[in-house]
Amino acid sequence: MVVTAPIVRPYVCRGARVGWRRQSTARRLTNDVNRSVRARAPAMIGTVVTSVDIAGVPADRIRITPSPLAELGAVLHVLAEPQHHPDTAAAVAAMAAALPAELAPDLEEFGLLWDSGRADFLFPSDPRPNLREELDDVDRLDDERWVAAALAAHRAVSPAPRTWSPLRDPIVRQRALAAARARGPRQAAWAERVLADPAAERERVRRFLLACESAFFGAVWRRVRPALVEEANRRRVDLAREGIGALGRISHAIGVDTARGVLTIDKLQDQTADGRGGGMTLIPSAYGAPHMTVVYASGWLPVLQYPAPGWNPRPVLRVDELDARLTALAHPLRLRFCRTLARGPHTTGELADLWRVTAPEVSRHLAVLKAAGLLISARRGRYVTYRLDVEACTGLGQQLVDVLGR
Repeated sequence: MVVTAPIVRPYVCRGARVGWRRQSTARRLTNDVNRSVRARAPAMIGTVVTSVDIAGVPADRIRITPSPLAELGAVLHVLAEPQHHPDTAAAVAAMAAALPAELAPDLEEFGLLWDSGRADFLFPSDPRPNLREELDDVDRLDDERWVAAALAAHRAVSPAPRTWSPLRDPIVRQRALAAARARGPRQAAWAERVLADPAAERERVRRFLLACESAFFGAVWRRVRPALVEEANRRRVDLAREGIGALGRISHAIGVDTARGVLTIDKLQDQTADGRGGGMTLIPSAYGAPHMTVVYASGWLPVLQYPAPGWNPRPVLRVDELDARLTALAHPLRLRFCRTLARGPHTTGELADLWRVTAPEVSRHLAVLKAAGLLISARRGRYVTYRLDVEACTGLGQQLVDVLGR
């Protein structure tokens, strides 16, 4: 966190240059702390990624295909957390209005499966053509694995499924129940029923998902599936032709270290998954943006659900790009320059005269803003003018939310 302090008033010294008066020892300490935090931030942020080790995995073990179950999970998440999805929440709510009234309470009751997190079994490692077949695969999971995934989707910590067994471990059981109670009485009551009679609750969840398909999701899936199939086919061709490096073109937030065979997803979440044994699956989504959801738990094959290009209405920022923009705007003098440049294009000399600083100092600050993607420059003869990229600044708040929720 950057420590805040009162803005120091500028004073004019020789050469009409602005200096910043040292007012107190506390102020100097504040500056030292801020510099220290900013110096460490890139290194700290750079280590916070989710990575999937696919070293030596042949191309045919990297599956890229749509999944009706994963897409239904994305739609139900939009209904549960509409503030994450301002662009699609209203449309999804209108579609879900077709859900029979007697099933509406189940959407809240089963919320542990898809609200703040989603259960791993909602992301098939081997997607099927239709929802019923994918649910048949889920039915083949034993109770312990199903319950662990159902009650661990929202946890704040991430123990492996072998140590997260609410059915066998009384300590884990109490933790799962406490987390469910924090979500609300309906969720708490459902968690208790899951632990008491897993088979009955598994069947209820299955019936609810199939009812969603009959009521509204079937029409949604028929509409979005052709575009998702086309997206998956294109990526498979690229993968076969170019190898895993082609996966980096799926999204600006995906990186590929071809030498090490590691796929990185730019998330503020430090997790690793091992796909060397069985490969991995990538699932394009129409309703998943801005999230890039990864199944990383031990014992599950890695799965990545990503927003298909064309379905994400906003540009994707990496964590380091967001950090650069926030850092660029954190300086009081750069904010003053932005105020001027928001009103129209100006040259370096004009900004120096207006704010009574030297031209080299203006150039240094403009370089920071431009590197962060916040300025647009244009050459007019021998002059270079700068103006604020208002569109980039306008979307910054939502992009911050997108990065936090990715």
